[in-house]
Amino acid sequence: MGQRSVKRPEIIIVTGAGGVGKTTLSAGIAAVVAQRPARTLVITVDPARRLADALGIAMRDSTTNRPTPVPNAGPLDAVMLDVTASWEAITRRHATPEVADRLTDNQYFRAVADRFPAAQSYAAGEQVAEFAQSGNWDVLVVDTPPAEGGIEFFMAPRRMRELVGGRLLRWLTGARIPGRRMFYRTAARPMLRLADSLLGSALLEEIADFLLDLRTLYDGLAARAAAIDRLFGQAKVLVATTDSPGAMREAGRFFSSLPEINTAPDALIFNRTLPDRWITARGPKGTEAEDIALRENMARWSIEARRNRDARQEVAARLAVPMATVPWLRQPPTDISSLADLITRASGLDTILESAE
Repeated sequence: MGQRSVKRPEIIIVTGAGGVGKTTLSAGIAAVVAQRPARTLVITVDPARRLADALGIAMRDSTTNRPTPVPNAGPLDAVMLDVTASWEAITRRHATPEVADRLTDNQYFRAVADRFPAAQSYAAGEQVAEFAQSGNWDVLVVDTPPAEGGIEFFMAPRRMRELVGGRLLRWLTGARIPGRRMFYRTAARPMLRLADSLLGSALLEEIADFLLDLRTLYDGLAARAAAIDRLFGQAKVLVATTDSPGAMREAGRFFSSLPEINTAPDALIFNRTLPDRWITARGPKGTEAEDIALRENMARWSIEARRNRDARQEVAARLAVPMATVPWLRQPPTDISSLADLITRASGLDTILESAE
């Protein structure tokens, strides 16, 4: 019998700088898509406590990268990625048990996995690929890590491939790992141990072990990174921003990096937008002090709403990308119903979400 074919899920990637609300947008989009119904998984890295509660993500469940059902949300699951656990899974997928044990116990490997943005983003990409290949969901909604305004997430597969197979690591470890390791064991390691004894630590030997073991991951990482690149190239990419100048500059930087990222965003989402009706609001005509203060306040907000609208239109036109807007709310979403309501009140997202079935 042939192998069972697995239907490729629709992947929606919500990316952008930190602080623009992309985690909330990701959760809201997933809640809406699940209502169709479609088996949906929302994948996030570090949600706020309020959002984790709204999605029903228990912190104790996050350490194993195990998706959990979201209560009262239809066929919707959520998972908060644990980067350290992801890298342990990566090493055991691409290395022998002996090498994997050494790497996961090595302090330098743990430092790379836990602290370097490229390593964190690559681990997230590997986990997304795992979920996509499982066949358990129709739609994956991915909230990217915020490093470099979301750029790092798309660049990470290539950068990890270049790191592990790059010229520097090849020079340090040699092109032929088996022969190099034999030379290391018989000649280099005794010299390193002697040097370490003078230094009073096992620093040099641990670094050498780490580099040699890391090099053995190359073949598996290279093939996997290429598959992740293809997966990202077929995804719907939504770049989240706000009307603030800093956030819009970050969004512009993402678009200027497109030749390297090798993907084309499907929409630019402006989150927390002021209502257009505020532009023409004038307030009461009375002469009382309260009426005058209210008119002055509304006039200021009218100017701000007009400025934001004009900035959105200018940026969307300059970047030549469809624009979507998500309204500002007095109270942030606190449950699955209000998350879905946030997206249904948005403008410009309908077409993109309709195709995610």
